[in-house]
Order: sequence, then structure tokens, then C-alpha cells
Amino acid sequence: MGLLRGIARRNLQPELMDQPGLDADEHDRALRGLARVNWFSRSAAIFWPTLRELAREQHGSPLRVLDVACGGGDVTVALVQRARREGVALKMAGCDFSDTALAIARSRTKQAQAEIEFFRHDVLKEPLPARFDAVICSLFLHHLDEADAVSVLRSMSQAGRAVLVNDLVRSRRGYLLAVIGTRLLSRSRIVHVDGPLSVAGAFTPDEALQLCQQTGLSGTTISRHWPQRFLLTWRQS
Repeated sequence: MGLLRGIARRNLQPELMDQPGLDADEHDRALRGLARVNWFSRSAAIFWPTLRELAREQHGSPLRVLDVACGGGDVTVALVQRARREGVALKMAGCDFSDTALAIARSRTKQAQAEIEFFRHDVLKEPLPARFDAVICSLFLHHLDEADAVSVLRSMSQAGRAVLVNDLVRSRRGYLLAVIGTRLLSRSRIVHVDGPLSVAGAFTPDEALQLCQQTGLSGTTISRHWPQRFLLTWRQS
């Protein structure tokens, strides 16, 4: 529990999921475990009210949404399914650097009979394609150091007229929830290790707002969500 005592300061450490040469089967198990964590923490539902509002402003045209670092695509697919149920015109795309993650995302999309474009992209090395109305990312920001986080937020803002970031709140309660929740929701050793590390490396809401100030994203708002999550929202003025 050494990390728990030092949670007041950000402690960014390499996570197993980010290691090169990660075994594909272990990666697959970890991504499926994370999908259960995302379902339990209602990650798609955190995004949905803002995306629905943006879609209504399209006057019938589909809202074009890019999910950055989409992983196994569970949140991406869940948003398409939600839009389908509510009759909202949504055109989703997702990008990730991992071929394993993209293969799982495409398989999940096929099972859901959804139409989603997935493509390989390294957001730390290349600008995002500027052809979207909204750009979202879930549980990705905490993997980045401050300079990379600013760079990614800037790239997201240049790719769409709205940016939505769902991420972990660094707190003692969040750390304890990660320790307990990852063990209840997944058998993956990677998820068990990376979950608490993710919280220790996460930003607080105030720190996330400071990143947006550095990026020049004026008017950014932060809302808190269960369980120990925040949603960062920026809209082009």
C-alpha cells in the first residue's frame, strides 16, 4: 500500500499493457477484462448525454465521432448500440496503435452488427485526421506524461469541434476501488497490476484542467462521475 500513502502526488509508472512484445493471448484477456470494468463503471453512459446533445445540433446529419485509443472497442460499440436504440444518427470510428486491440474491436463490431471504421494510428507520433465532429477517449490520458497529454489534447481539438475525455480520478478511494474491482471483474494478471497503477498515475480534475489551459482549450469543464471518474468536456466556440 505504499502507493496509497503517496497518492497525493502523481506516480506515473510503466504498465504491463503498454510493454512491447506483450503476449497476444494475455493482451486479449486483459482487454476483455477491461471491457467488463468499462461496463461496470458505465463508461459509454458517461459520454452519452453530451454526444446526444451534439447529435441534435446536426439537424439530421450523422454526428461523426472518433474514439482515440479505443482498445478493444467495447465503449465504441456500446455508443453505437445506444444511438441505435434511441434513434440518434451517429457515425463512429476508432483508432489504436495495437493490432491486437483493433482485431478484437473489429470482431466485437461484427458480433454487434455495427458499422464502425477502425484504423491503426499512433496519436503520439501523428496528428489525428481532422474529419470529425467530436473526438473522445476513455482511460487513456493517465498513461501519458504531461507533455504527451497536452499534445494529445491539442491533436484531439484540431480533429473535431468537441473533445470528451473520460478518465480516472487519482484518489485514495479510487485506488482502493481499483484494487478490489479489478479482482472482482477480471482474472487477468495484467488488469490486477495495471488497475491500481493507473489510478496512481492519473490526473486529478484540477490537474486535467491545467493541462487544458496549457493546450489553449479555453472553456473546458470537468464533471465528476461514479466510480471516481471525471469527464473533461471542451467545445469549440
